[in-house]
Amino acid sequence: MKTEVYSWRLSAARKADLESEARQEGISVSKLLEKITADWLAQRRNGHSKDDAEQAALRKRVMATVGTIRSGDPTLATRVRDVVRERILSKHLQESDASSGSD
Repeated sequence: MKTEVYSWRLSAARKADLESEARQEGISVSKLLEKITADWLAQRRNGHSKDDAEQAALRKRVMATVGTIRSGDPTLATRVRDVVRERILSKHLQESDASSGSD
């Protein structure tokens, strides 16, 4: 049983948005807010926020580029920035082609 009351001020536009969403869901604003806060708290407690997932995906992509560049080129050390950029661009283009379904 719910016994606690919490109130706060919000803009008229935010209130209208909440009321509209509640109508679309067929629930009261109170139930909508209960659902929103429960979902948000669960994400925070589980550490699975959208930002965490995005950061993990970025880290995975970055780690895929980490490694050693082997070459018989004695000038590689002076050109390494350009070589790495070329390889990253090439890999990115390959991934883009693969995800777009290009043959």
